[in-house]
This record gives sequence, C-alpha cells and structure tokens, in this order.
Amino acid sequence: MRITTIGATATAVAVLASPITSTPTPATVPAAPAASVVSKPAKAASVHGEARISYIESVHDDIRFTIHAEQTPFTRPMPPTAPEGLSTDARGTLKFSHSRGEVTGWAEATVDCLVTSGRTATLTAVVTKSNVEEPGARLGISVQQGGKGKPDRLGFSWGVVNVDPENVDENGQLVRPQAGSCMAPAPFTTVIKGGYKVIHAEITKSPTQPEPAPHHS
Repeated sequence: MRITTIGATATAVAVLASPITSTPTPATVPAAPAASVVSKPAKAASVHGEARISYIESVHDDIRFTIHAEQTPFTRPMPPTAPEGLSTDARGTLKFSHSRGEVTGWAEATVDCLVTSGRTATLTAVVTKSNVEEPGARLGISVQQGGKGKPDRLGFSWGVVNVDPENVDENGQLVRPQAGSCMAPAPFTTVIKGGYKVIHAEITKSPTQPEPAPHHS
C-alpha cells in the first residue's frame, strides 16, 4: 500500500424484590416468593456517526467518515494464542470518501476491533471495497466526541502517521505499514459537519482457561 493523498487520500444487575413487612405472616397465608434477580445485558462499547473533517494537509478537500461500530467481545477466535478471541473484538462498518475536484477516493471496510475510554474510541476495519486501498488492508481510526461546545475530532492511520522510513517499494516510494488491531493515532483532525456518539464500556476479562484434565494411571 503506497501512501497517497487521495483516500489513503456493564454488567448492570437489577434486583427486584417483594416488599418485606415486619408483621408476622399468618400460617394460612403462603410465604412471600423469594426475591428474583433480573440481569440486564452488559452495556456494549460503541461509536456511531457521520462527519466531514478538516485535515491540515488537504484543507479544501471534502473528506467524510461514516462509522457504525459495536464491541462484541470474544467473537473472533485467533488460535492458538487467543482461541476465544479478544475482549476488544467488534463488528460494524467504516466508510470514507476523499474528494478533490473531480476525483474521489473511497473505501468500505468491516470493523474488527473497538476500544473506548470516556469520549474517545479507537477502532480498526478491514477493507472490503475501494478504489484507493487494497482489499484486506486494515485501517485505524480514532474518534473523540466533543463536549462543552468543543467539536468532535478524528484521526486515521495514513497521511502524516504510520510511516516506516525503511519500508519502501521497488521505486523507493514509502509503503504504509498495516495497522494492528485497534491501533490508531490520536484524533488529529477536526469535525466541521456532523459528528459521532461514543458509548464507553470497560473491556471484559478474558474467559478463564480450562483446567487440564486429571491424569489417570
């Protein structure tokens, strides 16, 4: 993948109990039912939204990102080191477009990792269709939801970041390294239209590894 200007240019538990009275219950009245416990699904980390950004290297270009991502822990097995998958496994879609005059670079990608902290999220997605990226390339995105009148921000793993000076092609041109899962730079651009909603959730502890079966002589 060459560097180009266009495209590349918790668990909440609710306890519902019957009221407890201090008056003795007559023998003829059935005892009150035991308290029932209703468990709600764990809150999932997510980020959703669509926005146009202002990028210092292309201030007159129309650059837009649409993100719909939700964390789905332990859904992407990676044997043998992580047979259950990772706590940051995720699903969703990423789309971006970068227009300059009559030329538009674009890509669609499938989200594979998401992690959050407060109003900030980082995610990665693997390209499925594009006119500027190779299918299978992993892209890293960061999002910061603004607050108190401040704009949202976004970062992406190409352009001015993720450069390995020794990684060049046969013509001596820099080749951008692939982003690792959930790896993305700080959100270095500003949203000028639209925005994103980040929902934070702590990552889930990895499942306990099974105990080895006892050895019988």
